[in-house]
Amino acid sequence: MTDFTPHQQKIIKRYYDNIENSSFQRLEELVTDLYLAEGKKRAQCWKRAAAAMEKLNVPQYRIDLIVSLDNPVLIVKLLEELRKRH
Repeated sequence: MTDFTPHQQKIIKRYYDNIENSSFQRLEELVTDLYLAEGKKRAQCWKRAAAAMEKLNVPQYRIDLIVSLDNPVLIVKLLEELRKRH
């Protein structure tokens, strides 16, 4: 972090402090996208959803299960569960 100005360091710190909130919000938005998407776009949405779940520290086996079942409702249930934890 010594290569950055103090202002840049604060911005980077805030980003990492809020990464969980932004990943959570992104995952909520992807649920809507998944309901509407088809074909290649749906596959891309699932990749982005998997990445967001990884940032939220969801176990890999659970991410793989949710993605393989191709059901956005499972993401909604996961989000509800994560909300209860926080």
